[in-house]
Amino acid sequence: MDQISYKTTYVNKATAKKAWVLVDAENEVLGRLASKVAKLLRGKYKPSFTPFVDCGDNVIIINAEKIVLTGNKLSDKLYTRHSGYPGGQRQVTPEYVLATHPERVIEHAVKGMLPKNRLGRAIVKNLHLFVGAEHDMTAQKPEKIDLNSLK
Repeated sequence: MDQISYKTTYVNKATAKKAWVLVDAENEVLGRLASKVAKLLRGKYKPSFTPFVDCGDNVIIINAEKIVLTGNKLSDKLYTRHSGYPGGQRQVTPEYVLATHPERVIEHAVKGMLPKNRLGRAIVKNLHLFVGAEHDMTAQKPEKIDLNSLK
């Protein structure tokens, strides 16, 4: 065997090294935060990234109510849903959603940046959102990271 073997190694569910990461959303722009969190959830910052495996980190986001939307998006942007019945289309602004359920704004943005398949649905379960500075995931010993240090 005098040849060099160039075999691609893939990460699987058993060999994936998933960490717990804590992100503070205070004064962060929604889209920039969501894109970096989506990359963390997928595992794209890891050298062992495998596109078809859930190898990303578990992300905890605190202070979800202190997110920033630039421009007039707070009043002009619309979230649309439909009940399935005639006349069942409903629209709400981020201003209303932030007042009632602030974590849903971030969840909606991150979910839209993940794959639209069963892998994306599994990955979004690794996202944990909390209103306020307290969270109940202290047993996992999350590592606090600064999103501005990520590319």
